[in-house]
Formats: sequence, C-alpha cells, structure tokens
Amino acid sequence: MARDELARFLRDRREQLHAPSTVTAPQRRTPGLRREEVADLANMSLDYYVRLEQARGPRPSPQILEALAGALRLEPAERIHLFALAGQNLPSPENPPREVTPHVTDLLRRLPLAAALVTSAAYDVVAFNPLAQALFGDLDTRPNLARRRFLDREQVLTDGHEDFAEIAVSRLRASADRYPRSQHLRDLLAQLSAGSAEFRDLWAGKQVRLPGHRTKSMLHPELGLLRVNCDVIPIADADQQIVFITPDPDTPSADALSWLARAAVS
Repeated sequence: MARDELARFLRDRREQLHAPSTVTAPQRRTPGLRREEVADLANMSLDYYVRLEQARGPRPSPQILEALAGALRLEPAERIHLFALAGQNLPSPENPPREVTPHVTDLLRRLPLAAALVTSAAYDVVAFNPLAQALFGDLDTRPNLARRRFLDREQVLTDGHEDFAEIAVSRLRASADRYPRSQHLRDLLAQLSAGSAEFRDLWAGKQVRLPGHRTKSMLHPELGLLRVNCDVIPIADADQQIVFITPDPDTPSADALSWLARAAVS
C-alpha cells in the first residue's frame, strides 16, 4: 500500500471538487470539499478519513474505496488508480456492462455511410445504427453475435467466418475470467458448448486471437455479395467494442451500401 501517494491523491481530488447540492455550508475560504463533507458523502467516520489523508490509516477495504470513489466522483481511470494505490484488487462487476455512453451513441449516429454497432464483453449488441440493422437484420430480436455465429449458422458471411469464430471464443474466454459471477455469461457459454461442436473444439484449443482489421465478403439477401472492411475499436472503460463495417470507396459495394443507408433512414 502506497500510503503517502494515496493520501496525496485523496487530498488532490478533494480539493478539485465543488460542493454538491446535497452539501450546505457557509462561504468557503479554500477550494474543494471539506474533509467532513467527503466523510459524510462516503458514509464513514471523519477520524478514519482524516487518517487516510494523513497517511496514518490502515489499508482501506474495497468497500471503503468504492465509497470514496463515489464521494470524490472519480473517473474510471482514477478509480483504477485509487485501488492500485491502496494495494487492493479492483473488483469486477457481476456482468459485462451494457450501458453505452452518450458520446459513443452519437458517434454511431454521425456515421451514416458506415455500419456501426457496439458489443458487450458477452457479444451482445447493445447499440447500432440504421445501416448496421439493415445489413445484419434482426439485431433487436437476435442481438448476440456469438450465438448467431455458432448456433444460427446464418449464411451471411461467405468468408472471414472462421476468423471471427476464433476471435469470438478468445474474447468470451477472457470475459469469463473477468466476470466469474455472471450468470448471463455462464448461460451463454453453456448454450454455445451444448449446441456447437466447433465452439467446443475452439474452446478446448485455447487459441488467442485479437480483433483488428479484416476484409470479408457478406452475402446480403437484397444486395448480393458485398466486399467490406471490418474494424474493431475497444472502449476500454466500458469493456465494450465498436465494430465498423465499411466498403472501399468507388466500388460496387460502396454504391450498394450507400443505397442501403438511404433506404434504412427513409
């Protein structure tokens, strides 16, 4: 536990905060919250918090650190730093996050000529734009890409299908390690294992694959064969990924996707 660094971090963050609306206090002569205000917001004794700021306290528990992170309104990266300074392992949430931040949702909206979707660590599609819906279809009713790949065996992808299978299994294995208490993930993995010999073989093989740039062909029921690029960008603080599907410019596939984009919003 880095007591001095933890104490300095707590002081710095406290002094950067304005009093929330729930705090009533007279005119302030110094910036930031008072120690008693932080202690009250974190539901802990003032003496305990003072000892932490003076590098005299015991190592705080994960519950105390979570309370401090909330009271000090820490960003995700700051919360990670707080736990590291206290020498505690960062607790993982029970399930993969599904909430999509507004700026990511807005990004999807501002890319009308790219099919874009966001997947959780369980490969649930948690956000998508109109072109992605038109390209994949049924994202509302069949939102899990791993289940579509291994159980539905849909004939949408004519190549690149095996690459995605290996990438999906690698990501799901890592997600299972991060969310050991997630019943949602356990149910999904059980369904995939029971219904797909290919999934069982890949899971047993322990391959490690990372997403990145890929080019693949998609067979659309109305537009026929489309040649597209698939790029994946991680959203680290939400443990999610944005998938962008775009054609090369000035190609028949670009013309087809442009038509599909217009039809999707008409």
